[in-house]
Formats: sequence, structure tokens, C-alpha cells
Amino acid sequence: MKFRAEKVAGSWWRLVPPRWLERSWGASGRAGHPPNRPAVPHRYAHGVDHGVVEQSKASPAFDDCVRTADDWFAVVTEELSVGELYDWAVRPDCGAVVVFSGTIRDHSVEGSEERSGVQFLEYEAYASEAVVRMRTIAESARGTWSNLGRIAIVHRIGRVELGESSVLVVVSAPHRPEAFDAARYAIDAVKSSVPIWKHETWNGGSDWGLGATHVSNISPAVDVDEAGPA
Repeated sequence: MKFRAEKVAGSWWRLVPPRWLERSWGASGRAGHPPNRPAVPHRYAHGVDHGVVEQSKASPAFDDCVRTADDWFAVVTEELSVGELYDWAVRPDCGAVVVFSGTIRDHSVEGSEERSGVQFLEYEAYASEAVVRMRTIAESARGTWSNLGRIAIVHRIGRVELGESSVLVVVSAPHRPEAFDAARYAIDAVKSSVPIWKHETWNGGSDWGLGATHVSNISPAVDVDEAGPA
């Protein structure tokens, strides 16, 4: 699927879908601008205002997977494997592996608004920038917890059914406190700063996910134990 970059105002851009998808949004919002979908900071569209953003794993312009001995960041279309990432994260010097799996549930809640009977979600991503941000999140985590072992952040795009994983964060470390803290930091940072959006389909309608926000800058990791009480 190809998205084009369209300037909104000042330094803000949004990714605009192809016309056939614009028509499908029709009643829920102005063509090309679903009501709950956030605008995208200019860095995600820099230099492509006269081009397109190709959201395809097969596109050579998108480096949507980075894997080294101790890091694994990816945006994928296939079903996520918890077991595969867990096995990869195990190291002889690490006594803890924390796995977070974000799974699709049958309802969506944001404040007082609730959507029941959610049937499935569809995710879209600015894949190349998403992987860059995942790597930055891991670097921030390692800067705070220097003895971390392996870190994996993998997000699925496309249609995801109830009960399936949409995102996996896996962190190994010598001891459990830093593994838990780093994993919590990583998934919170992914939710707030990685350019991935979800579209929900429920009994009676479909729309962008509740609580959609602007993609923000990545906040630095903080070791709560070292920082002390607020």
C-alpha cells in the first residue's frame, strides 16, 4: 500500500492513503484524514513530499528489520512467535528473560468511551522510521541499564485477529529487576513514539483506534531505583 506525504501546517505532515482507501473512510471523516489518526511529525516525511511512502516489506527502500547478536527490531506481516524470540533472548550470562506480548482483545476503552465486540485490528506503519525508533529505544535502555543482555522489539502490521500478538518486547539481563524495568520502558516508548497506527473493526463499525495521539519524541529511560522516590 502506498501513502503519500501531505503537509498539514508548519513542520507537521500526515501520511495520506491511496484514493481507494480514502473512499472507504467516507462517512467517518474527511477523505484522506480519518478523524482519530494523528498527524505525523515532519521528520517522518522529510524529503518525500513529492514522492510516496511505500509500506511494504518487499520494498528495498525500507529496512524494516535489524538483527544483530544482541538486538532484534522489526516490522513484519507474519504472525509473531513468542517462543522464537524468547529462545533467541536467552544468554548464558543472563538469569532473567522478560517477555511482553500485546494481544488483541475484544473491546477498546479510552476514558468513558468503549467499543465492544471488537473483531480484529489492522495496523499500518512508517516501517523504516519505526525500526529506527525501536533501535533508539533499545540504545536508551542500554544507557540506563548497562548490563542488559538481548533486546527484541517486533511489531506486526496488517490484519491481526483476536488473541494474536501485535507487538513483542523481549529483554534479557543478569537479574530480574533490570529486565522488568527495561521491558516496561521499551513497550511504553513504543506506544508513544513509534509511528504505528491501528484501525479497529467492531460490531457496527470501524475506525482508527481510540486515544490516537501525535507521535512523540522518545523519553530517556530512568532507573527508578537509582532516581529514588519522587
